[in-house]
Amino acid sequence: MAGRNGRTVRDLRRANRTAVLQRLYFDGPLSRFELGPATGLSSGSVSNVVADLVADGLLEEAGSVDSDGGRPRTLLRVAPGSGHMIGVDVGETRVRVELFDLTLTELARAERPLTQQRYDVEVIVGHIRDGVAEVLADAGIAPEQLLGVGIGVPGIVERTPERGAVVHGQTIGWDAVPLEALLRSTSRLPDTVRYFIDNGAKTLGQAEMWFGGGRGAHNAVVVLFGSGVGACLVTPEVENGRAVEWGHLTVRVRGRRCRCGALGCLEAYAGAESLLDRWREEGGRPPEGTDEETALTAMLAAAYPAADDSAADPVALAVLEETAEYLGAGLSDLINLFQPERILIGGWAGLQLGTRFLPAVRRHAASYALRHPAEKVTIDLGRLGPDAVTVGAAILPLADFFARGGRRPEPAPEGPHPAWRTALEERTPH
Repeated sequence: MAGRNGRTVRDLRRANRTAVLQRLYFDGPLSRFELGPATGLSSGSVSNVVADLVADGLLEEAGSVDSDGGRPRTLLRVAPGSGHMIGVDVGETRVRVELFDLTLTELARAERPLTQQRYDVEVIVGHIRDGVAEVLADAGIAPEQLLGVGIGVPGIVERTPERGAVVHGQTIGWDAVPLEALLRSTSRLPDTVRYFIDNGAKTLGQAEMWFGGGRGAHNAVVVLFGSGVGACLVTPEVENGRAVEWGHLTVRVRGRRCRCGALGCLEAYAGAESLLDRWREEGGRPPEGTDEETALTAMLAAAYPAADDSAADPVALAVLEETAEYLGAGLSDLINLFQPERILIGGWAGLQLGTRFLPAVRRHAASYALRHPAEKVTIDLGRLGPDAVTVGAAILPLADFFARGGRRPEPAPEGPHPAWRTALEERTPH
């Protein structure tokens, strides 16, 4: 039966379960008495919802606290083993797969390094499939216990009823890749396990907003600084965040060629790949045969030698200083456009450059931005480290689980949708 606002009794129960679960998840353990004012529910509603969630195995007791003159009050918390999620980071140097319990404690991980043909679609699909199987086996978790698999990818993710999640990754040579269909076609997971695919900068932003440096902010930008650069914008209107292709703002007319094909993109100056290319062009010598992370480490060591008697490499230092200015100028665009409270810098390159790089970035951002919004924003490093993208990817199925009031999804239709089969049959490997 639907009420005047169109909500049914089932909708109300789901919303009440969601409210209790989320409050205990972020602020627990709490007593039933504390859950009333924390959720806005009546004591009777709290008792009914808690009884349902305990019966479903989602809540467990976590000790007790004294009450004013009465019996001690039992504390409740979310049961860590009542559900599991997998987060996948399709990164620039590796595919990282991590298995988490319901409280996002890591239980197992698998990594697959990416070679020169790193973005071959079939290779990526194989790495994800095998990594998922490996972490489940390592932790002894049955696939049926999964709430879902979240995946962070480079590029723009489009969702259609016919094809599922389709990835447009121009910088990596992915043209309308039906990634969800490809994963389903080779999946060893039951039909109840869904794939949640989104932009990697957005999953990074989701993690930092839930558990990291963005917690409590209403307007924030989380920047992913790796081989390329991207960003996630969070506002009151877009609470779950929106990926923005920040790296492809034009910062120099007729400038360097970006890997997207255009000229003068921010990524062509501020991404780690272009940063290392510019060092080589000016005579720098990254170690031969190394990946980007190792090469950037070498560049930092050359620019900022640890030994007092070692001379800094002036070319490496100049390129890094120029990169800091480009990043600062790029951040000023975000400040002027969106006026965020906080900007957080994450990604493997951002974390490597770290606090040494940050003062110069802040200085340049302030010099290029309008004074009023620049005075109101803080610019810091993200707090969740190199696993932030996988944590954020795992949050995607977790958020869906909360939105359903802690109910597991219904089985998906058997086999791929007919249109997905067409996409698979017509697809030409890259």
